[in-house]
Amino acid sequence: MRIELEGTLLKLKPENETERQELNSLWTIIIGCVNEGRKLVPVGQYIPGQSETANFHIE
Repeated sequence: MRIELEGTLLKLKPENETERQELNSLWTIIIGCVNEGRKLVPVGQYIPGQSETANFHIE
């Protein structure tokens, strides 16, 4: 997955079919959060080179 940040615009570009399906699932979840007034909240910390993932909780 290619991730680009242009100012306040975050772009996620899938690079294979699995990533396309995962991005579609993520898109559906995020749209649901907006419609329901929910938000993504970071959990823990992400340290490049030490952490393999960045984690978020849906509130």
